[in-house]
Amino acid sequence: MAPPPPKAASPLPAEGDTPARPASPVQTAPRHQLARDHIALDLVRALADDHQWGVTEVVRPMRLYGYIASKVELLDLMVDAVHAEIRPVGDGWREMLRSLAEATRHAAHEHEWLADLLGGRPQLGPHALASGETVVAALGGVDVDAIMPVVAAVNTYAIGAVRRKVAERRAERATGMDERRWQASLGPCLERTFATGRFPALATVVRDAAHLDADHTFRIGLHFLLDGIAARISR
Repeated sequence: MAPPPPKAASPLPAEGDTPARPASPVQTAPRHQLARDHIALDLVRALADDHQWGVTEVVRPMRLYGYIASKVELLDLMVDAVHAEIRPVGDGWREMLRSLAEATRHAAHEHEWLADLLGGRPQLGPHALASGETVVAALGGVDVDAIMPVVAAVNTYAIGAVRRKVAERRAERATGMDERRWQASLGPCLERTFATGRFPALATVVRDAAHLDADHTFRIGLHFLLDGIAARISR
């Protein structure tokens, strides 16, 4: 029996033609976009309910490539889902920036994993852009070259405060010792160190200054920052 004839070779594209690109493995029809959004929201809720898990531990084993191209894309979707909760409001730029800092801090306290993902490249999802538009619009009277440095300063302050709080929470879970008990355990050692006289300024502050809680400290520091911004942009 004679062998089957060879298959005809595919014709080469004519000069100037563009070969067809292979289909993307990620489906982007509206229904699949809705599924992608639901996946991100479900993970946000799961992580918010159990702070024992870090975002990378939860995301790593999941096989979602029919809807989402990579873990990086999934994390971007999750961060943008939380940005829907960051809705700054206020009359004037100062109240808007204060609200931005407070809302960012609140969202990160509700979704502890967010602290690990804030502060990198700008978020370009629809919720993050909507929040950014609101804030920048409130700075309409500020010199255009100063707008982004001003917003960056407030975001950096809020992110730093968030990470400090989250680090304290994680240390408490790891040691079984809250901040007050930790301070009490180290008190005698610190007193002996101060008694050497090598650190007089620190000793005065630790012994004599008011010991404010995290909320009060955050608001005072934010007030100082906004005062500095006001002085600078009023020149």
